[in-house]
Amino acid sequence: MSAFRRMLHHAAPYKLYLLLAAFSTLMITALNLVAPWLVRDLTNILLGTLDDAVLRRIGQIAVILGLTYLGRAGFRFVSNYFAHVGAWRLVTDMRVKVYDHLQRLSLSYYHDKQTGQLMSRVVNDTAQLETLIAHAIPELFTNLLILVGVAILLFVIQPLLALLTLIPIPFLAVGSVFFMKRIRPDFRAAQQSLAELNAGLQDNLSGIKEIQVFNQQKREARNIEKTAVSWRDAILRALKKSAIFHPMIEFISASGHVIVVGFGGYLAWQGRMNVADIIGFLMYLNLFYQPITHLARVAEDVQTALAGAERVLQVLDAEPDVADRPGAREIERVQGDIVFEHVDFSYASDIAVLKDISFRAKPGQMVALVGPTGVGKTTMVSLLARFYEPTAGRILIDGNDIAELTLHALREQISIVLQDVFLFHGSVEENIAYGLEQTTHEDVVRAARIARAHDFISELPQGYQTLVGERGIRLSGGQKQRLAIARAVLRDKPILILDEATASVDTETESEIQQAIQTLVGSRTIVVIAHRLSTVRRADQILVLEQGRIVERGSHDQLLANHGLYARLYDARPAGSGDFLPGPAS
Repeated sequence: MSAFRRMLHHAAPYKLYLLLAAFSTLMITALNLVAPWLVRDLTNILLGTLDDAVLRRIGQIAVILGLTYLGRAGFRFVSNYFAHVGAWRLVTDMRVKVYDHLQRLSLSYYHDKQTGQLMSRVVNDTAQLETLIAHAIPELFTNLLILVGVAILLFVIQPLLALLTLIPIPFLAVGSVFFMKRIRPDFRAAQQSLAELNAGLQDNLSGIKEIQVFNQQKREARNIEKTAVSWRDAILRALKKSAIFHPMIEFISASGHVIVVGFGGYLAWQGRMNVADIIGFLMYLNLFYQPITHLARVAEDVQTALAGAERVLQVLDAEPDVADRPGAREIERVQGDIVFEHVDFSYASDIAVLKDISFRAKPGQMVALVGPTGVGKTTMVSLLARFYEPTAGRILIDGNDIAELTLHALREQISIVLQDVFLFHGSVEENIAYGLEQTTHEDVVRAARIARAHDFISELPQGYQTLVGERGIRLSGGQKQRLAIARAVLRDKPILILDEATASVDTETESEIQQAIQTLVGSRTIVVIAHRLSTVRRADQILVLEQGRIVERGSHDQLLANHGLYARLYDARPAGSGDFLPGPAS
């Protein structure tokens, strides 16, 4: 019920549509009650003396009945249309809210989540809300109105017989509650299995190259089949319970008709009810039990919708680990003076990743982070961008504690070029200009020239308008890296982070990327993670990390002269590796 109430709260902006639908539903209910009464009157007339006045009265009844059906059709359109308008607007709104909330959640939230699972919550689970708003609630409202209205008319026609028709109601109510409790876990399981199916499909389609290279098509097909079968079985369990429940409801409802036929006939034999009242009573009785028999289907809709709503609310209830603190400040463009003061960090409470990290990068300097795999180099730049919070110490930019700044203001000072470049399925120009709301083609070309990307872009089939494909599949690794650098150049922020920007490219491409990086030196503070010597040796300051600590710092020549870890890494370069320091970045 909590999920139900919260969904109604989210639907509040569309209450006008829902109120129109509710009013139309009320009118449909009222018009449904007219027809049996008119048939009862017609029966009474036909059992009496037939004359011209009777003929006129029959004509009037026919006209009223026709207008009743016409009005019911009109109100049915209004009810159906506006209920769906409100419902699908709610679905759209919730999809945007869930996606927007996912954007605000910290990276730690995604550590144990599959993309397909989250996509299922944004798309599939929110779609179930349409069933709740446009179908389940209106039908529940309509059925309750019919029950009350018909019950009143039944007591007007014959109170004792009406009282007897209520005998099946407690059995129907108990059965419905029992059914709803038993069927809900099956719908939850079905929604979870559907999410797992989406997650598996997303993973497999993203990794289709690896699947084909390693000839694992059969295994992956079996995995997808297993998940699909799990979803099917959950649905079939729910449908089996429905197949038992529906006939049970119909049988109990039919017992009410048996009571009316038997006891109503007895009352007619005693002269306490006439034929017209019997006919009218039976017609109203059909209306009376119809909403009760529909409760099972409504219950299924409600349970399916609530299973989706619960999964949606789980996302909305998740709180980001990193968020703007109370009183967080905006900040104008900084100079790029970066200071780490005794920073510690742990992903898990008992596993320290960084220990007592302190250093300063002055504006315009290049600082390189080197060291073996897993020593926390990438974690350091992640802390600088506040993807995570330090467990101790603080980080300053131009004397401002970044924890006291808004995330938006902080990240407006930073551009990042990652080793694993992500490009969106759009044109080359759109990807370069991604970091800005508005820019010109000339600015994009200028940034591409600085990043040594203009020449290869010009050779593409449509130049800057060439589509790069999903994740930039149509481009080489070096081309994607240069587009990422161009994107960072165009964004023109005072702090530039390069996380292994040249790790996976050939020597010629690496030389071009290095030239691009050198054009940026001095114009902004650069923090670079690299194991290419050509990048490291040009740094103003090299920080050497080991087991989460800075064990050496200085220039390339100074560190070689110290004969410490850096010198050992330098001397341990594999034969023929040329410009490489050993070990990939962490």
